[in-house]
Amino acid sequence: MLASASPDGPLRFGANYTPSKDWMHSWLSLDLDEIRRDFAGLAELGLDHVRIFPLWPLLQPNRTLIRGRAVADVRAVVDVAAEFGLDVGVDVIQGHLSSFDFIPAWLSTWHDRSMFTHPDAIAGQVALVERLGAALNDADNFLGFTLGNETNQFSAQTHPHPWPVTEDEAASWASALLDAAERAAPGRDHVHSEYDAVWYMDGHGFTPALASRLGSMTTVHSWIFNGTAQRYGGRSTASDRHAEYMIELSRAFATDPARPVWLQEVGAPSTCLTPEQMPGFLEATVRSAVRTENLWGVTWWCSHDVSRELADFPELEYSLGLLDNGGAVKPIGLRFAEIIPELRARRAAPARTTGIVIEVDAQGVPVSRAAMSPGGAIFQAWVDACESGADAAFITSTDAADAARLSARGIAELVRPDLTTGVGVYSSNNTVVA
Repeated sequence: MLASASPDGPLRFGANYTPSKDWMHSWLSLDLDEIRRDFAGLAELGLDHVRIFPLWPLLQPNRTLIRGRAVADVRAVVDVAAEFGLDVGVDVIQGHLSSFDFIPAWLSTWHDRSMFTHPDAIAGQVALVERLGAALNDADNFLGFTLGNETNQFSAQTHPHPWPVTEDEAASWASALLDAAERAAPGRDHVHSEYDAVWYMDGHGFTPALASRLGSMTTVHSWIFNGTAQRYGGRSTASDRHAEYMIELSRAFATDPARPVWLQEVGAPSTCLTPEQMPGFLEATVRSAVRTENLWGVTWWCSHDVSRELADFPELEYSLGLLDNGGAVKPIGLRFAEIIPELRARRAAPARTTGIVIEVDAQGVPVSRAAMSPGGAIFQAWVDACESGADAAFITSTDAADAARLSARGIAELVRPDLTTGVGVYSSNNTVVA
């Protein structure tokens, strides 16, 4: 068990856990034997960790009511994972999953108030983090908290009912919860996660700097249905190396050169890939990601297909699993299992002597995040470098003017994309429902 991020330890490989029975609704009435069967199948693939998603309204149906039974259920799942040698990352403010929002009633309709800025709402979330942390702190296989799954989507302009935030407000919210996590479960890897609006959507309050500096690791969620596959093709260089692109993008904004990066969520969507293409996409994605510096590990989305008995999911959600809904290993799961033993041992990352410059303003926010999105000038510069055989890095315009910073990163050549070319607006939306 490795409870803390280390650039020297073996690479970690796991899955985001989607229960085979009743999906996340299984938290309503937990069946530990079903979970044992699921975890046994994941352990047989050679995985070493899972990320779990207890639902916020079940944990905290009232701002001042944190249900002891629900907290005990989370600890029970962590303990079951230990039976199979699996470490567990726990999402705590949950939040948003697979097109569904799980917001407690004390934040909606007549009680509408922003989860990010209302003092009572923040105090309630802090209390939940502290309560769960106290319950999990002595579990040897508890990796740490993720504040919630892509919670920044609640602040995005594309959300049906957004709670907009400034960068300062987003930082204050994340810091308050991360500090609470460290108080309750010190020394664990507590992180926050965002969907790609943080990198690609101009005006979004959650910024690349926050993603790359707050918490013990940077988390990356890479999905090619964001325009990458549509523009370049599902098995194009752009798609196969999209996760690597996002990891390298994050390194441009990190102030700690040794900061670990967790490829926390990446999957093979059926909207972009045929079943026959999925194993190859997984292998190409993972092999390119492990070429980056300071990678903690890869956590595939997801463990099991959603059951066809459940309605109203986007179509791709029914086929994202490494295992099918009955527990049988799919070809994509077999491919993951095949490559894990080879890739666990770390190897030297390639030298990245070419730096693609990201123009930033005085606050360090990209002048054009759209330029970093699929089809943007910065994104295209990366694709061009890859297709020419070069391994490129990214550097902000501020750092590009600093000779010592360039030298420390080994960057000898700068590429400055023309931001007037390519897409001008990115309307990233992580949820598309027919």
